[in-house]
Amino acid sequence: MGHHRIALIAPRRPNLFELGVAVEIFGYRRSEPPEWYDFTVCSAGTGLGPSEGGLVDIAIVHGLEAAEVAETVMVLGSEVEPFEPEVLTAVRQAHERGARIVGLCTGAFVLAAAGVLDGRTATTHWKHAVRLARRHPRTRVHSDVLYVDDGQVLTSAGMSAAVDLCLHIIRKDHGVRVARDVARHLVMPPHREGGQAQYIVAPVPEVNSSAAGIQRVIEYLGEHLDQDLRVDDLAAVAYMSPRNFSRRFRQVTGTTPNRWILDQRLARARELLEETDESIEQVARLSGFGSPITMRQHFAQILHTSPSAYRRTFRTIGHSAAAGGDGTPVPEIGNRETARTS
Repeated sequence: MGHHRIALIAPRRPNLFELGVAVEIFGYRRSEPPEWYDFTVCSAGTGLGPSEGGLVDIAIVHGLEAAEVAETVMVLGSEVEPFEPEVLTAVRQAHERGARIVGLCTGAFVLAAAGVLDGRTATTHWKHAVRLARRHPRTRVHSDVLYVDDGQVLTSAGMSAAVDLCLHIIRKDHGVRVARDVARHLVMPPHREGGQAQYIVAPVPEVNSSAAGIQRVIEYLGEHLDQDLRVDDLAAVAYMSPRNFSRRFRQVTGTTPNRWILDQRLARARELLEETDESIEQVARLSGFGSPITMRQHFAQILHTSPSAYRRTFRTIGHSAAAGGDGTPVPEIGNRETARTS
């Protein structure tokens, strides 16, 4: 399998954070897997130009011809409108030929202007969500999520949510383990639960010394996912009352203890399905679901697939086969998948 080509289209005044996120995640050459991305930053106008805010000048040497051959075309947002007609044409043509289209933050406005969000679900920074919905009524805008995977077209919320979407893409392309390794390199969790709503009033605080009890519980959960976990028992691990523990856990993580446990069990099950030959029954037991029926219910509700279909899909990653071991087509995972607030 050759290198998957990604063309990142930068606007006239790119946001440095989002540009840096994409370059660091997709442009940094990694030894594993060997078929990493062939990443190119391109623009409608090459040469030296200022970044958003005008603090730094950026030189872009590749033109939009890079987007003509890319399997994935990513688009950064911009405060400068109207958008270049040649950029809209490049996005539209890439979409028509079947390329994966990704809009980071306000890049969703570029995608909408190109017409690729018509009839689709998308997101953008919560500050701009109402404006996106009003300007493009044919787009279903969700302002409370970190990212939206609508199949061929994916969009992220603002700023750091671009990292969440990029890790999601790696998870789809290369599996849970590689995404986890990249997240570890970035010193961030491989999957953040919750949505933008938690950031509108106040950001989730970092787990520091004042949240040592919650950190202790998180570490405990990682070692005991296969056991029966009750809030009262976790509160005892944190040396808190159950009521205070639940309140403090949500403050630190942005979600409830039960939702955190469910997400970690899903992550454990996905890892076992990808990397081991354990039976579905054994995966359900080791990940804490108890029974295959319960695990299948959660896979269907959250991942929109079954454990068996998930295994067939991700066991083929890194191979040329596009079907399961029995020759049946592998369904696409994550259509309309969103990271929502529980």
